[in-house]
Amino acid sequence: MATTRAALTESDIRMLVKGATPDERALAAHKLCRNIDRAALSEEERQVAHDILRVMAADAAELVRRALAVTLKNSMALPADVANRLARDVESVSLPVISFSPVFSDNDLIEIVRVGGRVRQMAVAKRPKLSTRVTSMLVEQGGEDVVATACANDNARFSEVSLQKALDRFSKSERVLQAVAYRAVLPMAVSERLIEMVGDQLRDHILAHHNLSAETTLELIVGAKERATIDLVDQAGRAADPRAFVAHLRQAGRLSPSLVLRALAHGHMSFFEWAVAELAGVPHHRTWLMIHDAGPLGLKAICERAGLPPRLHSAFRAGVDAFHGLEFDGGVHDRERFQERMIQRFLTSSHAVSREDNEYLLERMDRSANKRRGDRKGQGAA
Repeated sequence: MATTRAALTESDIRMLVKGATPDERALAAHKLCRNIDRAALSEEERQVAHDILRVMAADAAELVRRALAVTLKNSMALPADVANRLARDVESVSLPVISFSPVFSDNDLIEIVRVGGRVRQMAVAKRPKLSTRVTSMLVEQGGEDVVATACANDNARFSEVSLQKALDRFSKSERVLQAVAYRAVLPMAVSERLIEMVGDQLRDHILAHHNLSAETTLELIVGAKERATIDLVDQAGRAADPRAFVAHLRQAGRLSPSLVLRALAHGHMSFFEWAVAELAGVPHHRTWLMIHDAGPLGLKAICERAGLPPRLHSAFRAGVDAFHGLEFDGGVHDRERFQERMIQRFLTSSHAVSREDNEYLLERMDRSANKRRGDRKGQGAA
């Protein structure tokens, strides 16, 4: 066992066992743990090292046990039985190991969650990696802060059943609902349920960031029960698949000339192109050319084929021209300013739109301006 003796010197071991003060023994423990972690040990030498670690874990001085926990919290050299003993120790010793040690099995972590109390549950919830079995126990046993922390941990895997259970237990908790909504990936059923439970900001985040089908997105938009219908114009600008989105809008009887006009006035050109292509039954690439590169007659012809009212053709022309004449400036509130200028140009152009559409666009322009003023006041107060 020459290698072991080189890594774990006799004097260090004697100091660990017989050191006069906790400080001396803690220093020896730190040095021994570091050498054990770094040394290439045979199986026999590893058993000797494990016995030494068990001596450390049984030391009466908290400082020694903490030196062991902190030094080997990320190491595979820590025996599982020692890790589980440390997990039941005082918090200064247990938390570093519970938070990071890779030697715990799922069963070990489940037992810690079951009997360990809130502080230890929180340490488990923050671990760099969690299986669905462990998160299921966290959702079952943890309080609001523990469940919110686990759900906010995107390295923690959740089953759909566990996420639904979290929503059942904490349906009124903004922290938990937000943590679930902001997960990188959500099952569709969970996304659909969240839509009914959260406020406007989280609802918009779910619609914008989670992979819902166009049909489901439309159903959620039209069927939201706890507020007025989400503005389809806003949704038109963020649809991940505009082709499928406009197809389902048309199937649902909601791809109206007014919606197409309002979306164009907001600068949602991709939606406008796909909407006209859908209504005209013309491939998108040909529709694009007729809108952008065929002059005024091309746009007029594709709008006629799409069945859009002749009285709106000049309005569509004004919208396309305004879009080509503007660009994003790259600053804060870039999109809002672009849309406001787009609407201003659109409204001051000569075309025949309904009073309802005009009032809608004016109201949206006022809302955008008020929002920016409010944000500037908030920044000034900060």
